[in-house]
Order: sequence, then C-alpha cells, then structure tokens
Amino acid sequence: MNSVATTTSLRSTDFDFVSSLIRSQSAIVLNRDKEYLVESRLMPVARAHGFESVTHLICHLRARPQKHITDKVVDAMTVNETSFFRDQSPFDALRLHLIPELLKTKTADKTLSIWSNACSSGQEIYSIAMLLLENFPQLKTWKLRLLATDLSDQMLARARRGCFNSTEVSRGLPKELLTKYFKQQGDVWQISDILRGMVEFRKVNLIEPWLPSLQKMDIIFLRNVLIYFDTETKAQVLTKVRGSLSDNGFLFLGNAETILNLKAPFRREIISNSTVYRAAPIVKD
Repeated sequence: MNSVATTTSLRSTDFDFVSSLIRSQSAIVLNRDKEYLVESRLMPVARAHGFESVTHLICHLRARPQKHITDKVVDAMTVNETSFFRDQSPFDALRLHLIPELLKTKTADKTLSIWSNACSSGQEIYSIAMLLLENFPQLKTWKLRLLATDLSDQMLARARRGCFNSTEVSRGLPKELLTKYFKQQGDVWQISDILRGMVEFRKVNLIEPWLPSLQKMDIIFLRNVLIYFDTETKAQVLTKVRGSLSDNGFLFLGNAETILNLKAPFRREIISNSTVYRAAPIVKD
C-alpha cells in the first residue's frame, strides 16, 4: 500500500457499501446525493491507514473488516456541527423555567441530572455547566450530574480536553464567560478545570442497548440527531429516551425535528420561544 491516497470517482457499489455500513453501525441514513461527502471525509482515513484511495480502503473493508478501521469510518461520517449556547432559546427555557421548576419539585432528594446526547466536541454540555454556575448557586449543595455522550471516540476525546480554537469560542459564547472560564494557551482556549470536572463523558450508540445502565435523567438534550434516522429508528430512540427520563423530565430536540406521527410519550410545549417535550405517561400495550 502506498502512503498517499489519491482522489478517484466513487463507484455506486462502493457508496452503497459505505451507506449500509454506516446505517448498520449508527442508523445514520446517507442519501445518494452524499457521495461527495463520503469521498471527502474518508480520504483522511484512507491516508492514515496507507491506502492509495478511498476505493482501496473500501475494498479492504469488504475483504477483511477490521473494527478499528470501521470505527474510524463511522467517526468520519458522523456530523459534528455544534457551538456554545446554540440556538439560545433552549438555554433561556432552562434558565427561566425548567431549572427553577425542578428546584421546587426536587427539594426532597436534591438531585439534578442533565444528559447531552451526540455531544460532539462538548460545547453544549459546557454551555449548560456555565449556565448552572452563573444562575443557580443553590445547586452547590445538590448532587449534580452532567452527562455527555457521543458515538465518536475522537469527539469524546476532544470534548474531554476542553480545548477550542478562536472561531469556536467566538460562536455564541459571551465575552464575559470566555474571560471567566477559559484560559488562552497559544492558538487555543482551554476551558477551566472546574467545568471539565463537572462533566462525565461516555460513549453511547443510540441504536445499541444502553438501558438500564443510565440512571433517570431530569433533562435530556437530543438535538439535531433524529434528522439522520429513518422513521422506525426515530420512534425506537425516542422510546428508549423516555425510559431514561424522569416522570417530571424534559426533552429538547432540534429546531427541525418533531415527534409528530411517532407515537412518542411526550407532550409538546412552547417555553421561552423554545419547543420543549415534557415527559408523558408511558402507555403499555
């Protein structure tokens, strides 16, 4: 094998193979118009493993599947778009309504658990941590759990490090929070140890079994994930998410996502201009 990968036109059979592989491993659906994306994202994987082209990489996976290479392929094809305080309205809903409500309803056990799914490089969960520190000092006496999960080992490693470039910290992050919780180290900004220490990072594949190992959560963020799944997978994931949500809990989805026609046990509400799904009773067949 040569050490430099070259660009070749992806054959339809190769695209079909990658599409089937990604779907089986992550449930992400790749439409035919994503051929260019497969080539551009798998080129670095091919180079890293010494293949002459993406086509040679795919031929190798067909003949001799290797988990560590397959994982890299899945990592490369997952979408990792995120930013601090993305879309803002969910964080307004948290600050103004949901956290205050939970502080009242959970005074007996004084526990609060928040889960960020598909956390990517960590901006969402770190935004939640900053929001809690800035607005709810009473939580210092509570048992607080902030869980961030992702399918990608690479993204989880990045999120744990808490290092962000100038472009990343300029997207949605107020300057006063940048000054307070980050330290500049050369070309990157390192998030404070206090925030890093608040978050637990774990690898979770939403289409694989993850119950009952996860405790009941009070708030679950599952934003901009369902749009990559087919209808059946969406319904299955939402059912599992409801099983991990407390009876007084809340779910956030992405702006372009809905539970319409999915028979999911949630009630849709508009809070602070944000769509929030409140847990509804589970109806057993």
